[in-house]
Amino acid sequence: MKNKHKVLLLIDTSRGSGRKLLYGISKYSRLHGPWIFNRKSVYFLDYQTKFRKFQHLEEETLSQLHKWGADGVIATNINNKNQFDRIIGMGIPSVILGGYEPNKPIPRWHRVRSDSDAIGTLAAEHLLGCGFRNFAYCGYNKLIWSEERGACYAKRIKKAGFETIFYQPPLRKTKGRLLYEPNAIADWLKSLPRPLGLFACNDDRAQNVLEACKIVNLEVPEEIAVIGVDDDRLVCEVSEPELSSIQLNNERAGYEAAELLSKLMKGKKLPHQEIVVEPTGIVIRKSTDQLAIEDPDVADAVRFIREHAMEVIQVSDVVEQVPMSRRSLERSFRSLLNRSVFEEIKRIHVDQFSKMLLETNMTISQIAWCLGHPDSQNISRYFREAKGMSPGAYRKKHGRILRDVEGF
Repeated sequence: MKNKHKVLLLIDTSRGSGRKLLYGISKYSRLHGPWIFNRKSVYFLDYQTKFRKFQHLEEETLSQLHKWGADGVIATNINNKNQFDRIIGMGIPSVILGGYEPNKPIPRWHRVRSDSDAIGTLAAEHLLGCGFRNFAYCGYNKLIWSEERGACYAKRIKKAGFETIFYQPPLRKTKGRLLYEPNAIADWLKSLPRPLGLFACNDDRAQNVLEACKIVNLEVPEEIAVIGVDDDRLVCEVSEPELSSIQLNNERAGYEAAELLSKLMKGKKLPHQEIVVEPTGIVIRKSTDQLAIEDPDVADAVRFIREHAMEVIQVSDVVEQVPMSRRSLERSFRSLLNRSVFEEIKRIHVDQFSKMLLETNMTISQIAWCLGHPDSQNISRYFREAKGMSPGAYRKKHGRILRDVEGF
């Protein structure tokens, strides 16, 4: 019987992103292993620097891991040099996800990173599409991934002609810790113009914002609409109101990280590799279920288009719903949403098409038929214009992994 690889998993499973990453890793192991896993929380690496009383526990844990004889390691939440050095110091192939990145590639080190530009852009476009004219971002201080998402979000908002107000956490002596400052966030929210579209760096931070809104009696989404990242259902669905969130393809990233680690453990020499965690869409829940469009007729028109996302409708159908001429409606759409009525219809249809590609096992033709397109060519053309790839390529890139194995 062939030797089984021993893989150390330093992954935080308290968040949905970590659990999805693990699912992808385990799926690769079942198909191409099996591997032997030893899973620890990455936070044990922090004990020596933050809490001296835990130094002996950390050294004991590291000693045990060396004795165990791991062939490779996949780690997440590596956000400082101390953590990074300890993993690289183990001298085994490593695939690491985190905010810390050295100035130059290091042998045996390969990276998983999130696509901050795509994530920030998607959040901005969602809130812009809801009609907001005031925007804010709430992230964590001095975490690179959080700062990157905020910067990319603000860039897209600025392109639309607006500015973003950033939350600045109060200084704390406990440097480096992720603190929740409910009163500070509440005071900041109270000072912002409304109605407001707010993007938070992840679902945990978004939940902090929702809780702070309660402190100062701000209505969500009527006064402040909030969107997070990760679509961690445990967080999103227990929030009040339920939290809208950007989905990421963490499961696929986990599978690809395991695939890369397998090559490294077999002795393949590879230049520095990067696996990119990309957004696949938005799960819209009550926290952004609001149109902040000043013109009530335009708001009604947008609402009508969204309610008929599963049907083929024409611009004339939309015009019939509002007491405006087609020319006036088009002018108002351009002014408030920076797109035409027809472009909004296409955008909503493409979003629905994307969702069905990832969440169903229907063929592309079947999905097109469900959306009212007997011929899939038109909607496929719209899709390629919006996404930069064909529906088939999009499903292959972002959909569930190993569809052929699962009968997907």
